[in-house]
Amino acid sequence: MISTQAWSDAQLLWDFQQMHHTPRPCSVGIGLGSHDLGVADVTVDLYRRGMFPLIVFTGATSRTTREHMPRGEAEHYRERALELGVPDSAVLVEPRARNTGENIRFSRELLAERGVEVASVLLVSKPYEERRAFATARRLWPEVEIVSASTPMALPEYVDSIGDARLVLDMLVGAQQRLLIYPEQGFMIRQEVPASVTTAYERLCAAGFTSRLAPRPS
Repeated sequence: MISTQAWSDAQLLWDFQQMHHTPRPCSVGIGLGSHDLGVADVTVDLYRRGMFPLIVFTGATSRTTREHMPRGEAEHYRERALELGVPDSAVLVEPRARNTGENIRFSRELLAERGVEVASVLLVSKPYEERRAFATARRLWPEVEIVSASTPMALPEYVDSIGDARLVLDMLVGAQQRLLIYPEQGFMIRQEVPASVTTAYERLCAAGFTSRLAPRPS
């Protein structure tokens, strides 16, 4: 049973993680691999709206996806896009990345290898990882404009779509932790975090939503 306080704290983290960017035309759309096939759906919708001419799906597998996405997150995203009518020529697959930093770095390398000039990226992620993805991309690809996007859902609706409330709250806590510790490790830019968000994060940690925390360097 998840307490009312935990839900309230999760809502604070959810609201903070979203960048509230307005999608606009970019050189390329990059869909970040995860357990959430909705990322592929949003990327396809943005492609259909003319926001970019080319899609990169990036991601290997993780402990969350190895069973239901055995061919790799990026490949399953690609298959979804083709099912929805995107031409194969408009989709590139980056199948090696196992974290957000590798998503950005390997996608950048793939596009360079293909001779694609990139001035701007529409970066598509899960709703609760928009800010983490943005901060990582700004650190690793500072010369391009980054626009963030995700499935336009409220937290309760998103939890229902995933079907696992605890997983979503654990993931929210993990994403928030990385915003706090990764800048000092050089993995992302530093962003100001409101005290109310930090307090909510600490309460959720104390309540046991910790399975997706990254280990701190020794």
